[in-house]
Amino acid sequence: MSYNKRCIVTGGAGFIGSALVRLLIRETEATVLVVDKLTYAGVPESLKEAGLDPATLTSSNPRLSFLKADICDMDAMERAFAQFRPDTVFHLAAESHVDRSIDGPGEFVRTNVVGTATLLQASLAYWKSLDESARAAFRFQHISTDEVYGALGPTGMFTETTPYSPHSPYSASKASSDHLVRAWHDTYGMPTLVTNCSNNYGPYHFPEKLIPLVILNCLDGKPLPVYGAGANVRDWLYVDDHARALLAVNEKGAPGGTYNVGGHNERTNLEVVKTVCSILDEMRPRADGRSYAEQITFVADRPGHDMRYAIDPTKIMGEIGWKPRENFDTGIRKTVRWYLDNEWWWGPIRASRYAGQRLGSAS
Repeated sequence: MSYNKRCIVTGGAGFIGSALVRLLIRETEATVLVVDKLTYAGVPESLKEAGLDPATLTSSNPRLSFLKADICDMDAMERAFAQFRPDTVFHLAAESHVDRSIDGPGEFVRTNVVGTATLLQASLAYWKSLDESARAAFRFQHISTDEVYGALGPTGMFTETTPYSPHSPYSASKASSDHLVRAWHDTYGMPTLVTNCSNNYGPYHFPEKLIPLVILNCLDGKPLPVYGAGANVRDWLYVDDHARALLAVNEKGAPGGTYNVGGHNERTNLEVVKTVCSILDEMRPRADGRSYAEQITFVADRPGHDMRYAIDPTKIMGEIGWKPRENFDTGIRKTVRWYLDNEWWWGPIRASRYAGQRLGSAS
């Protein structure tokens, strides 16, 4: 691919960020600076195949470098811009787990709102220092979520013009950051892009999230917690498809534009859990011959749990020409297979960072 920009990727050791970095290194000529604070969910091992040494945070690939820094640190951000001189910023650094936002909303406000404002200010100062052609080519791309739109009824889909109605501290913080990014475009003219995606899944997904949690609890013989009756509906997007969408929007998106990224893959949470159980029954049968589905346990629902999300991707498909390569049936099989084959990655996380305990009960 002829894409050869200099890219800052914030949150590049996270789930979606690392997928984007791997794509940029593998399939483009881009030069990438990962900026990541390495909180509990930042896993530098996710960048090993891109050339990063997780122990030293140095890279064997001359097109990849790593800066351990907090996006709330203005001095660090200004230095990063001055030294690396990016053509584009992919902003993915965020606290992202709804349950954790219920337990500790302050960190979500700090990182997602204050951090985004800090990064925007550093970007703006840098952008103003560029010559006219470089200013026109620059992009600040903010990666957000469909949860900012709130909940849907049994029908309909979120579009780019759906009014915001966030219901959790997480979604409220992301809605705030979306508004900030658009304000920097409207007020200062800085070329920004916003994408709002549906639920991602795939390799290197931190084990607190539903699909990897279910896979690993199955293998450990632990209960598979399903909130309420498991009737909440999510629209699922394979993470590599999302990374390709982000790159496509960066190349072709209109400055100031918003693009919703989804793949028409709605499933109830219970359907997702049962699908994972069925695939594991085939790929890694239980020793007693019984189904993993017997481990399903219904638990008290999450406070403020939105019933249904669904994305209308008409705009990105029509204007940008992106479409997902995976549907849920193909993507979930790849995902389960990856976790079975890559205990080197998730084993240490499960042992020392997150063992599958309940989060976000608000009790």
